[in-house]
Amino acid sequence: MQAAFDITLQQYIWFGGYPGAADIITDEDRWKRYVKEGLIEASISRDIMMLTRVDKPALMKQLFELGCHYSGQILAFNKMLGQLLDAGNTVTLAHYLNLLDTANLLSGIGKYSPNIIRQKASSPKFMVYNTALISANSPQRLSEVVLCPNEWGRIVESAIGAHLLNQAPVDDYRLYYWQQSANEVDFVLKKNGQAVGLEVKSGRIQHASSLAAFKKVFPEAKVFLIGDSGIPIETFLRMRPGELFLL
Repeated sequence: MQAAFDITLQQYIWFGGYPGAADIITDEDRWKRYVKEGLIEASISRDIMMLTRVDKPALMKQLFELGCHYSGQILAFNKMLGQLLDAGNTVTLAHYLNLLDTANLLSGIGKYSPNIIRQKASSPKFMVYNTALISANSPQRLSEVVLCPNEWGRIVESAIGAHLLNQAPVDDYRLYYWQQSANEVDFVLKKNGQAVGLEVKSGRIQHASSLAAFKKVFPEAKVFLIGDSGIPIETFLRMRPGELFLL
């Protein structure tokens, strides 16, 4: 993307790197219309509704918008019910989230745990497949959001998460998050019995002890910090995450 369109790291993180929209990023209003109408609406209508029966299409679109808003955050299905109109039940929401995941729009990452039952019953962590899906639905512009450390940190984490999601089938690993008490590790990669914990630092306040706590529970796991004090964000976005298992 950088070689083809001469975009900066900040632009890539915010605009998401869709090649078809790269030429119009200087006009953010036009770019947002293109992403919402030409990409999001088309994907939901073509990749989901034309192939699968969806009894409540408006609910699925609400779920998608909620997931984009909370990308990078853990949200229990029961809490989602209170924020969505005509939500029905948690089974319906889980089904629609799975459809959005299949269409490479929005994923609900599960909690990493050796206990399969706890893993399956965990609250999902929303994660978009492309940060353009967040930006297109945001009232903010790039020049505004970079001045808000917490908001920008969430976008950066989602950019890392999107990279991990898209590379997971290629590098053949499963993606999770980990949480115990006040400690949270943003991402956990698992492959062939090996685990890699990743924490993203980019101005977003986090517990510095999270990786240490994860390492204490899973001493065989590898851990990496992504950010100024670890693997630079730009370097990570250029690499194949599967390489972490070999480091």
